[in-house]
Amino acid sequence: MLERISSLLTLTLLFAGLVVAPSLAQAKKMTFIRDAEIEHTIRSYSTPVFQAAGLEPGAVDIYLIEDRSINAFVAGGQRLFLHTGLLTKADTAEQVIGVIAHEAGHIAGGHLSRTQEALRKSTAQQILAILLGAATAVGTGRADVGAAVIAGGSQASVLSLLQYSQTQEYAADAAALRYMDAVGLSSRGLLEFMETLEDQELVPARLQNPYVRTHPITRDRIKLVREHVEKSPYTDAPPPAAFEEMHARMRAKIDAFLEPTSRTLRRYRDDDSLAGRYARAIATYRKPDLDAALPMIEALIAERPEDPYFHELKGQALFEHGRPAEALGPYETAARLDPRSSLLKMGLAQVQLETNDTALLKPAVANLRAALQRERDNPTIWRYLAIAYGRDGQLGLSALSSAEQAMLRGNEKDARYHAVRAEKLLPAGSPSAIHAQDILRALDQGKK
Repeated sequence: MLERISSLLTLTLLFAGLVVAPSLAQAKKMTFIRDAEIEHTIRSYSTPVFQAAGLEPGAVDIYLIEDRSINAFVAGGQRLFLHTGLLTKADTAEQVIGVIAHEAGHIAGGHLSRTQEALRKSTAQQILAILLGAATAVGTGRADVGAAVIAGGSQASVLSLLQYSQTQEYAADAAALRYMDAVGLSSRGLLEFMETLEDQELVPARLQNPYVRTHPITRDRIKLVREHVEKSPYTDAPPPAAFEEMHARMRAKIDAFLEPTSRTLRRYRDDDSLAGRYARAIATYRKPDLDAALPMIEALIAERPEDPYFHELKGQALFEHGRPAEALGPYETAARLDPRSSLLKMGLAQVQLETNDTALLKPAVANLRAALQRERDNPTIWRYLAIAYGRDGQLGLSALSSAEQAMLRGNEKDARYHAVRAEKLLPAGSPSAIHAQDILRALDQGKK
């Protein structure tokens, strides 16, 4: 389920975009997106590269930002941010992998160290707000404006805080080339990506692509990569067969969910590839025309019955059209086929709760607790868990889950209220009651 994360007080977080214009008047809002399939694709691309870089793949957090511009950056330690524009405008999987390898070089090299310590313990949302606020203070000369940005998430250019030195760029390039060779992938994608952006160097700064502003594409850099491509034994090595289809599906899915449906249907009208039919099925259900979309989705499932994301799409289409009982089976299948996905387990639990079937409360709790094993800092999971426990009559655990959710959203008042309530309702000395006390102590220490 591709989902926009767009409201600080509910499920999502609205943040200012990373644009080149320094004027606050030219600001635009930006959102994170979450999707099980796209995140699986990016993880498939990045895991071997991270391993080659000496990084623990699971320790690198990856965030997808909804923005049509081409950009990628690291901030706050091992956090990688990718714009959807980079994913859709890259022609091949190797181009995306090349950019990820370059960013892995920055992480492994400890670049941007002057900002890392301040951001290391921050959430992804706080990182963007801090960077934006600092950039505003620098650009306007007014610390009060910067503080307002940090508090409210207003827009300003943050590129000055994300710019790398020429030495760091060369080091990240050289590291990326080593990583690509180490995993047996061609570096031609990185070269193609850099050549595509080379002309941006001649464009006025205010019109340049954000990636060029933070990662200047110099002739010397391109020369270094080209020389490596000419001599590398892996230059003509094909990527894993699955990667190109995954890339095509990712591009199609982002287009279908984020672009107007009419535009998607025109763009993929004559595309009978799997990705093209995928895009049309998504756009058709979003149109909305569920009756026409369901046969299209069923055809995809018949062709790939073991594909969890086609089953998820069917469940999502039914669920969003007010048919949760019918959505339950497809979501159960999707979660079974991709048992590692916390998003699929959370989606299944949401559908289970929406059926209002009391027999599904304990399965919903089990799915949410399984999702927490991978995403303990996801406030939405805690929100659904609070609902599930509450409906099941476990009011102490419901209050504790609400406290966790409030803590993650920075709402100290609500966190304290729910933690106090949980402590009173839970058995004295139980692990859950002790955890409620831990939350209260953390809140007290925060005040000090």
